[in-house]
Amino acid sequence: MELAHSLLLNEEALAQITEAKRPVFIFEWLRFLDKVLVAANKTDVKEKQKKLVEQLTGLISSSPGPPTRKLLAKNLAALYSIGDTFTVFQTLDKCNDIIKNKDDTAAYLPTKLAAVACVGAFYEKMGRMLGSSFPETVNNLLKSLKSAESQGRSEILMSLQKVLNGLGGAAASCHRDIYKNARSLLTDRSMAVRCAVAKCLLELQNEAVFMWTAELENVATLCFKALENSNYAVRVAVSKLLGTVMATALIPKQATVMRQNVKRATLEEVLELMATGFLRGGSGFLKSGGEMLKVGGSVNREVRVGVTQAYVVFVTTLGGQWLERNFATFLSHVLDLVSHPRATQTHVEAVYSRRCVSFILRATVGSLLGEKAQIAAAKDICQAIGKQMKAVEAVVNDTNGENKSGAADVAASQHVMVCALQELGSLVQSLNATASPLIQEPSLGLLETVTSVLLHPSMAARLAAAWCLRCVAVALPFQLTPFLDRCAERLNNLKTSPEAVSGYSFAMAALLGGVHQCPLGIPHAKGKMVVSIAEDLLRTAAQNSRLSLQRTQAGWLLLGALMTLGPSVVRYHLPKMLLLWRNVFPRSLKELEAEKARGDSFTWQVTLEGRAGALCAMRSFVAHCPELLTEDVIRKLMTPIECAMTMMSHIPSVIKAHGAHLKASAAMVRLRLYDILLQPNSASGSGALEHDPSSIYLRIPAGEAVPGPLPLGVSVIDASVALFGVVFPHVSYKHRLQMLDHFAECVKQAKGVRQQAVQLNIFTAVLSALKGLAENKSTLGPEEVRKSALTLVMGALDNPNPILRCAAGEALGRMAQVVGEATFIARMAQFSFDKLKSARDVVSRTGHSLALGCLHRYVGGIGSGQHLKTSVSILLALAQDGTSPEVQTWSLHSLALIVDSSGPMYRGYVEPTLSLVLTLLLTVPPSHTEVHQCLGRCLGAIITTVGPELQGNGATISTIRSSCLVGCAITQDHSDSLVQAAAISCLQQLHMFAPRHVNLSSLVPSLCVHLCSSHLLLRRAAVACLRQLAQREAAEVCEYAMSLAKNAGDKENSGVNINPFAPGVGSRRDSHCRHQGVNITETGLEGVLFGMLDRETDRKLCSDIHDTLGHMLSSLAVEKLSHWLMLCKDVLAASSDMSTAAPLGGGKDEESEKKDEMDDDTMFTTLGEEDKSKPSVAPRWATRVFAADCLCRIIMLCENANKAHFDLAMARSAKLRNPKNDLLVLHLSDLIRMAFMAATDHSNQLRMAGLQALEDIIKKFASVSEPEFPGHVILEQYQANVGAALRPAFSQDTPSDITAKACQVCSTWIGSEVVSDLNDLRRVHNLLVSSLDKVQAGKGSSSQLYQESATTMEKLAVLKAWAEVYVVAMKIKKEAETKPKRAIKNTDDEEEDFGTVDELPPDSLITLVQPELPILSRLWLAALKDYALLTLPAEFASQLPPDGGAFYTPETIDTARLHYRNSWAPILHAVALWLNSAGFNASESPEEAAAAMPNSQKRSSSIILNQAPGTPPTTKSLPEINKDRMHLILGVSIQFLCSPRPEEPVEHVTSCLQALHTLLDSPCARIHIAEDQLLGVELLSVMHRLLLTWDPPSVQLLVTGVVQQIVRAAQDYLQEKRNTLNEDDIKEKETCLVLGEGGENGGLVPGKSLVFAAMELLMFILVRHMPHLSPKMSDSPSHVSAKPQLSEESARLVAATVTILSDLPSLCSPAGCMTILPTILFLITRVLKETAVKSVDNQVSPPVSATLQAIKTIVTLPMAKTEETHKQWTSLIRSTLASVLEYSQPEGTKSVLDEVSMLTAIALFLWSASTEIIGVQSLQNGCINRFKNALNSCDPWVQAKCYQLLLSVFQHTNRALSTPYIHSLAPIMVEKLKAVEGNRPNSNTELLAVQEGIKVLETLVALGEEQNRVQLLALLVPILISYLLNENAFASASTISKDLHEFALQNLMHIGPLYPHAFKTVMGAAPELKIRLETAVRASQANKAKAAARQPPPTIHSVPTIKLKTSFF
Repeated sequence: MELAHSLLLNEEALAQITEAKRPVFIFEWLRFLDKVLVAANKTDVKEKQKKLVEQLTGLISSSPGPPTRKLLAKNLAALYSIGDTFTVFQTLDKCNDIIKNKDDTAAYLPTKLAAVACVGAFYEKMGRMLGSSFPETVNNLLKSLKSAESQGRSEILMSLQKVLNGLGGAAASCHRDIYKNARSLLTDRSMAVRCAVAKCLLELQNEAVFMWTAELENVATLCFKALENSNYAVRVAVSKLLGTVMATALIPKQATVMRQNVKRATLEEVLELMATGFLRGGSGFLKSGGEMLKVGGSVNREVRVGVTQAYVVFVTTLGGQWLERNFATFLSHVLDLVSHPRATQTHVEAVYSRRCVSFILRATVGSLLGEKAQIAAAKDICQAIGKQMKAVEAVVNDTNGENKSGAADVAASQHVMVCALQELGSLVQSLNATASPLIQEPSLGLLETVTSVLLHPSMAARLAAAWCLRCVAVALPFQLTPFLDRCAERLNNLKTSPEAVSGYSFAMAALLGGVHQCPLGIPHAKGKMVVSIAEDLLRTAAQNSRLSLQRTQAGWLLLGALMTLGPSVVRYHLPKMLLLWRNVFPRSLKELEAEKARGDSFTWQVTLEGRAGALCAMRSFVAHCPELLTEDVIRKLMTPIECAMTMMSHIPSVIKAHGAHLKASAAMVRLRLYDILLQPNSASGSGALEHDPSSIYLRIPAGEAVPGPLPLGVSVIDASVALFGVVFPHVSYKHRLQMLDHFAECVKQAKGVRQQAVQLNIFTAVLSALKGLAENKSTLGPEEVRKSALTLVMGALDNPNPILRCAAGEALGRMAQVVGEATFIARMAQFSFDKLKSARDVVSRTGHSLALGCLHRYVGGIGSGQHLKTSVSILLALAQDGTSPEVQTWSLHSLALIVDSSGPMYRGYVEPTLSLVLTLLLTVPPSHTEVHQCLGRCLGAIITTVGPELQGNGATISTIRSSCLVGCAITQDHSDSLVQAAAISCLQQLHMFAPRHVNLSSLVPSLCVHLCSSHLLLRRAAVACLRQLAQREAAEVCEYAMSLAKNAGDKENSGVNINPFAPGVGSRRDSHCRHQGVNITETGLEGVLFGMLDRETDRKLCSDIHDTLGHMLSSLAVEKLSHWLMLCKDVLAASSDMSTAAPLGGGKDEESEKKDEMDDDTMFTTLGEEDKSKPSVAPRWATRVFAADCLCRIIMLCENANKAHFDLAMARSAKLRNPKNDLLVLHLSDLIRMAFMAATDHSNQLRMAGLQALEDIIKKFASVSEPEFPGHVILEQYQANVGAALRPAFSQDTPSDITAKACQVCSTWIGSEVVSDLNDLRRVHNLLVSSLDKVQAGKGSSSQLYQESATTMEKLAVLKAWAEVYVVAMKIKKEAETKPKRAIKNTDDEEEDFGTVDELPPDSLITLVQPELPILSRLWLAALKDYALLTLPAEFASQLPPDGGAFYTPETIDTARLHYRNSWAPILHAVALWLNSAGFNASESPEEAAAAMPNSQKRSSSIILNQAPGTPPTTKSLPEINKDRMHLILGVSIQFLCSPRPEEPVEHVTSCLQALHTLLDSPCARIHIAEDQLLGVELLSVMHRLLLTWDPPSVQLLVTGVVQQIVRAAQDYLQEKRNTLNEDDIKEKETCLVLGEGGENGGLVPGKSLVFAAMELLMFILVRHMPHLSPKMSDSPSHVSAKPQLSEESARLVAATVTILSDLPSLCSPAGCMTILPTILFLITRVLKETAVKSVDNQVSPPVSATLQAIKTIVTLPMAKTEETHKQWTSLIRSTLASVLEYSQPEGTKSVLDEVSMLTAIALFLWSASTEIIGVQSLQNGCINRFKNALNSCDPWVQAKCYQLLLSVFQHTNRALSTPYIHSLAPIMVEKLKAVEGNRPNSNTELLAVQEGIKVLETLVALGEEQNRVQLLALLVPILISYLLNENAFASASTISKDLHEFALQNLMHIGPLYPHAFKTVMGAAPELKIRLETAVRASQANKAKAAARQPPPTIHSVPTIKLKTSFF
């Protein structure tokens, strides 16, 4: 099917393919043409136009299917509008002739329809160009409209709509004709025709003024009639027409008003008309009383729903501003609807009408109004409630009965109340914290108004008021506790009023139910309060019969609500509850019998209500406190439940005895009983709160705004059905059989309508039983049970009721699943096969085709594989039955089920199925939407089945793929929203499997158009698809969306430029176009999505939008930084507008007066021209929170992207290089501004997000310096903003979580060292000081609004913030102490501007903390003690103090743990710092402790001092206190470090390690840890574990630091012990040496030995960073010899490790040393070998210097002195030196060895060890060799260093050691130095080598004895003189040469006086030397003036020292 890609249809290719494939081929060509025509070259089109027109018109008569004709018409019209229009009238005539044709056969119909479609397309595209011919065309169409069948009628109407659209006002002459002909079809029996008429009339009303003037009432009546028995699509279309016409009548469009003098309708008239439809339906306007009386039926539901929708369209069309101005009128009208007797004839109807009115209010107020306007609307609603309530009170208080109609009014008022209160609740809840002005405005009295309704006579109104209070409390949690208290108080005061008892208990229950939505909770004591009230109510119920019922219900309702507070509260009241439950029910059968005998009907009613209440509370307990359900509790609960079950069987006789009015109470008991046996269930649907008051406190199912339990009768049946399913699997087979037979009997007995109902209930029960069996993996039972079930099911497969057929099909599938035997499945399948082959009636064909689908679905592909072929072939055949769309729908649905369940097994049937799907898509009329929906489902299932194969390039796969794409294209273009949604999900699947083949350039714009659809389903599908696309290709998606914006500019007239933010607002002329345009402005798709967040309420949709924006942000934010920051800023800027609304009132009146003065004309002219660019609604708080989160994400993304984002100098230069470079640091002021706006908003969530953003900004930018002012940072200029953002968070009424967050930001800000001026810092610091006062105030002081753990959170946050500040202060102080004091002067000289005037004394921060330290230290220790107790495992719970700790109460222990877990680490670090600096010397007397503790804790201060309460406090000595503190800190650290959870922030680990390190700085702690060696071992092994799991080098470095501290502590302790021993007995020297680990025999015990533990840990670090140290590694065959260079951090780690290793031997006894030294020396030499690598700048790396230092430490150990170990020691040192020598052998392969370090190591041995150890010949030769190599090295640096080292060796005190070296090496040196004369040095390094060499020679001269001195000088002096230059050479010599000359001269001048005699002798022997010397001296004196500036080089030191980069000696 290769398309010839030219404009023309490839007719040869078409002729070659089979008949079946031709329609697809043609369709694909038309699709191609549609894309190409727009882009093609005009001349190219004109050349081929004639042929093209022929081909296209030819297609008209080839009977094309619906999608084909649509495309065909579109292409023809496009062709004429692009090319020449000469022949357009001919083509038009052709079409008209076809339409006139009298042929009415089905075969000719497609041709006719194609012609009609073409006519429509021509006029739509070319409009007035065809003006002259239009009357004829319209008449032609209207004529055929009369005789056409339904498909023709809808096609003609659609074409008429297009004609009207194209011609606009020019078609005025035909308007009336069209109207007359079309309007009668509004009640057509075909729903598709009704839709088409509505759309056509909607187009007509744009220009036809009469429709909304003279004909207005008739149009309304027609619409009401059209709504009767309508379906969803009709309701949407008709309500759109009705709403738009009404809106136009009220505010006509400009153009039409100008033309004719129009009488405008008033708002009252319009609303009155709409109300007629709502109240009276389509029955006309006969308002006479007679009609009213004879009214039989109520209004048809479809009409009421349609009119409801029309109200929404009406308001939406008029727009948000109109609603704002006219809200009061509109509200009172809408509320009147629901108080009208016609709307509330029966209870069910009343509930339904209420739902409608609530929908009108939610859809308009909820989405069209911004937050300010919503607050105003809430006030109006509040006033309306107040007015109603006053009227009710008047009636209630009217005792004389003057007001006869009063009772009816009160009954009607309840419905008004319910609607108003629900809307008020929803408004406040959506406004959240921004609603606070509403509550705080005293004149409004919102709370008083709502609470007054709690006394309304009607229960529905009382419940609605309670619900409204719950919404307010959830939105404004600080009101929750005061509300509860107020209700409790009123309940106590008004105990005698039944309404008050009921109303206030409803309110309390509702509030308790809302607590779980308030994270800060309520004080624990409120639970006790509720229990006591409830108990009191239950106890006093019997005292007063007038109140018995209400008190009983109220008591149990409160107890049920209490359970929602969860186990932490209920735990305390459980024993009491169990007692209450036990007492409600009789204890035994005997009591039950006795009970039946006594009591009247009233007592029975109260008893039943009480039992229902008790069961309800039980159910609530089971649902909300599952943790408390122990075996024991369940056993106690079962007693009352069993009793209730027995009682249920006795109830009928009670009802017989006492009357039928007990039925409701009995049903309630039954419902409660089923509910508790059935955990969990939730009822939803068109219910109402009054059906089940307990729903006021239960959790609402997700996605519902208000709970709506179903009526009692329905709920009982639902519950029984569900319970049957749960119980059935646990019942014996015998009983199962009885039940099923009983069911069959029941169905037989019932007749007529009742039979259907009974059957439905029975089927649902059987289905839920089968589902239960499947979930329990149990079987159905033996043959007879199966048989009984089968007969029941099979009978229903051909039941006329479609719902029953569905249930039967499902049941059959479930049965097959439960039975699970192949024979059974085969029998069932065969039965359906046979039936389908023979049956011809629709009912059995549909039923059995579904049965096949369900069989496959539940048995799965493998179980039903053998029937697959037959099933598929039968269903494919059925799907082609064009006569019955119903059969097609059911069979396609089943087919989709089979494709889904068969998976890959279906692969063989994909091609035939696909071709069938395509054929049907091309032929089935679009009005059969169900068929199209099922086709979409099949297509999706097929795509999933083929799956990733779709990427392939084989011929078959390409065909399948292109078929899928064609299928998607057809469904995408369907008019039904469900079909379009299916198309989107198919494309989404395709994109997932074969992304390259989905064309985003066309998909993305179409998705963007759907974003403004009025169908939620489509918006959901579009966003879900965008989310997936944005994950992979965000940039492309945004680009294509922008292209839509660019095109919109070109198509101004095509209605694509509608306001982006309001679905139906905007240029109303086009507001009904199908592509309700998306106005993608310069903010792009992201802007539209942000706008959607303000309108959408659907959870899934919003979360998908969040994800989509998140993906776009991740991939685009860094590149388009300004764009994204601008987006966030625009959204957040709404905060600042809002904040002005706080003092509502004041300035508002003048504005509103001005508005009223505007006369009406100007008012409606401004309406159309509202500023389109502004979104209709300012961003709501939730969107702003999201924007603030986006801000934080942008900062994080920039951090990972490029360093320049956080460096002002780099950023500026990058911007200069390329202005497009966009870097975050350049936007800092915007970032701060946004964070500030968010942090100071009304909304608490936004404040949290703002503070978080502020913290991120401070952390990331604190160190960014300001290039223009060196020494300052760029954040300094924003300190005022930061302070201002933080201040409000510390006010008295701020919730704890915000204050806690603000404390965190404070400490970050102070600790960031941004602000250097103490006075500026004080501002923020004072906030923390004030909070500290709050912490000291204690538990019970401030009035509690929230749960106690909220206080815990706040106090701990304050302590944590102080701790962090203290830690930073101490760090600064320490740095200041270690820094050398620099003179202040020098800076003044350099920079006059920045003197050091504003520089702080470096320890200034500590001066801020110092005054608070005494208090802080105690509070910190108390917090740590709490934390230590709270981390105890559960089995030690008994050790916890009964009254809680310093900062938590025992009731809130679980939540408190989390807060402690967040804040202990910095506190621990601070305590360690404090103890180290002063704390160990500060004792704490109990009085002081008590003084620091809050009052309420005086009693628990004893606990804080670790004593049992009750004992008089004894003062502890300082050492004891310190010991306790040590235990506390080490305990907390070890407990944490043992197993830090992987999600712990790394800061906690580092804080903990730093705390340990700091602690071990202090002598007190060192002694503590060294005395108890096991403690040290424990710490080391915990650290080892930590290293195994935590990788960051920072952690490892800290660990090594702590290890070093522990080792040092042990060293000090041991030294101390040795010293004391030495003093005691100097005689027994040996004993003191045996001290230390290893004792006499050298054994180390793992687990007890500190050294062993340290070695393990250090070895681990070494091997981690240098894996080849481990012999295992280097021996393994996979070992690679190449060693990577160590990173800087690794190098530091290795160095630290080596240092500690070398300290370990000092902890051992000599024998112990011998045990560990081999390992240690091996490691040290290996590290030396690995790390001694030559570097470019000859730097010595840290590991190397550490190893050299270690060698020195070990070689000089005192251990060598003892006899026992001497031999071993000697061999150890010898072999170590041998290893070093071996390693330092130059190898060819290795990276260049650092000879200097190796030589240094050798020299260290020579220096430190005694001659007898290393004076062995072989070692000596090796050493001498290495030195020779070095002397002969070509690198002058090595030579210089070698000379230095030799100097130290030659000078060794032990001559025996140095002599061999002098003998063998001095001659070489002399030779080297002599050679310099001919080869003078060229660089400083070479010069240095010569100088060092000369120094060695001079030293040798000094060392030599007097008699040899002349010979020695005879060597030295000639060499020196040879370095001198003669005068001519001196002038031209290089500086280096001159330096050598100078050096030689100075030395000679120095040597002369030193050895005068020898010097003379030498000079005398060689006169030429003397001459050279003298000339040089003379020249030098002449140059004295110049030379004075130079300082002489340092002369030879007489003291033997060696200066290396790092000193080791």
